[in-house]
Amino acid sequence: MLLTITTTYSPATDLGYLLHKNPARLQSLEIAGGQAHIFYPEATAERCTAALLLDLDPVGLVRGRAGSSGEGFALEQYVNDRPYVASSFLSGALSKAFSTAMNGTCKDRPNLPEQALPLEVKVAVVSAPGPDWPRRLFEPLGYEVQIETTPLDPTMPEWGDSRYYTLHLRHEGLRLQDVLTHLYVLLPVLDNDKHYYVGENEAEKLLRKGADWLPQHPERDFITRRYLRYLAAYVNPTLKQLLKDEEGAEPTLEAGPVDASTITAPVTADTVAADSQELKLSLHDQRLQQVADEIYQLGPKRVLDLGCGEGKLLRLLLRQPKIEFILGMDVSHQALSRAAQRLHLDEMPPRQRARLDLIQGSLLYRDERLIGFDAAALVEVIEHLDENRLVALEAVVFGQARPAHVFVTSPNADYNQLFEKLNAGEFRHTDHRFEWTRAEFAAWAAGVAQRHGYQLRLESMGEEVEGVGAPSQMAVFGISS
Repeated sequence: MLLTITTTYSPATDLGYLLHKNPARLQSLEIAGGQAHIFYPEATAERCTAALLLDLDPVGLVRGRAGSSGEGFALEQYVNDRPYVASSFLSGALSKAFSTAMNGTCKDRPNLPEQALPLEVKVAVVSAPGPDWPRRLFEPLGYEVQIETTPLDPTMPEWGDSRYYTLHLRHEGLRLQDVLTHLYVLLPVLDNDKHYYVGENEAEKLLRKGADWLPQHPERDFITRRYLRYLAAYVNPTLKQLLKDEEGAEPTLEAGPVDASTITAPVTADTVAADSQELKLSLHDQRLQQVADEIYQLGPKRVLDLGCGEGKLLRLLLRQPKIEFILGMDVSHQALSRAAQRLHLDEMPPRQRARLDLIQGSLLYRDERLIGFDAAALVEVIEHLDENRLVALEAVVFGQARPAHVFVTSPNADYNQLFEKLNAGEFRHTDHRFEWTRAEFAAWAAGVAQRHGYQLRLESMGEEVEGVGAPSQMAVFGISS
């Protein structure tokens, strides 16, 4: 089986840095059932292609295997499609060969993994329930999908096509880490067979790998069931967790305190009860509304929503008639597509549509499109980045773009002790890279303000509890006139 990844990003040979594989030499490694070979059919500044070729041993796949009740014919164990079809073997090879790329790590070019690249992927071949399934799995993630059918016998066209297809994927701008993760999860889903034991660790892996995209995928249930081999003991809890992730911003919390505004008695740690669903909805909406109210008080004409996600803050900003133009930016093409759908951009009147634009981009790279705005909001954004990358974000937002006012919100780690199901040291969301205490957040914000000439004001978000503060915190940066 063969997988190729091609980019025309300039310079295209940066693909070698991302994959941690030198384009100048062939590399091979042992995998379950055989060997994987990594090489570059082409590697120029204009176009670079990395290939992963799996050479599986049909005899080695069954050597020492006792067989199951369904394997009545011994020959079937040796004559099958396993050496040729993209399956869990290819998924495992991706993880082993490109583990650093899948983790978004690049020692030589630390900012490169966040770069959205034009990418083309070819997989020969995939097995699927039907020709529409590759489209149903990959198109919602923003890919352009093309399928090449394979006839059962070229000399007998009346026999029709087989269930094997060559898969072509194209994306105009996506992180390589995301592409590898999508392939890692979805190729075994198409094949519906796994060469290793499916247990609780596989369910945890699916939640981890699919955290950014699976909860909103229209084929979420199908993907989950096929990935976990229809084992109800793992499928049902995983789907429950994914549905929980879809509802709010703290999916790892199974229970927690209610919104303190609903408590009539004096608010203390002892009066906070467990009701996570109410908390998730109220805190999420409260954060957005508080930022929107701050922006309303300023009366700006041009506003940035950096890390806009699915557009919930954009919707609130569009209701403010004084704002003439709003720019929403996110690194995720999928999130931007959902924002466009939820805001009904295609149905907006021309004057309203002219007030809003959505762009894909990274806060770690200088971007001329972000210059010239009166206010910018980063709502629950910074904690999704590694702490060592905040220096780059600071340079882009406060150094280059330099809006007159910046609003940054982040969870308050001091408050986490009130979440009954959150163990010490755990974060509220599986994708959080850090969560700061009030003192840590204040120190970071003060340093940013001092280095870039902003005045600073710190605000609590949500009802405060004695000794631990509020659930979230906000830094308001302003350039004195």
